[in-house]
Amino acid sequence: MPERRGREYHRERLSEAIRVEVGAILEGELADPRIGLVTVSEVKLAPDGKNAHVFISVIEANDDETEQTLEGLQSARNFIRHELARRLALRHAPELHFVIDRSEKYGSRIEELLRRSQRRRPGAKR
Repeated sequence: MPERRGREYHRERLSEAIRVEVGAILEGELADPRIGLVTVSEVKLAPDGKNAHVFISVIEANDDETEQTLEGLQSARNFIRHELARRLALRHAPELHFVIDRSEKYGSRIEELLRRSQRRRPGAKR
């Protein structure tokens, strides 16, 4: 049991390090005009460490710009993977899969719907 706990702790630390480094790479080292203003919200590393899902949120972008950013990231993922291996001294860097994080949009939509339902409720405070 202690071995499993140690592996999970290592995977969590590695996920956080990957999140920080991918964010730094996206901030300053990619010159692809398709990639807009992006933040890395979370990295989920597979239990075997061979795959990592990088959740990104594109700031102030419509759906077309978001798709272009995702295409740009997909084309740059080998460069990003190589940089991760170099910066984190990894023997085998995980395969990166970029995913658009829409949780912020969903959260704001839910809040908006809750506010609307509160207004429609009879006797509710306004």
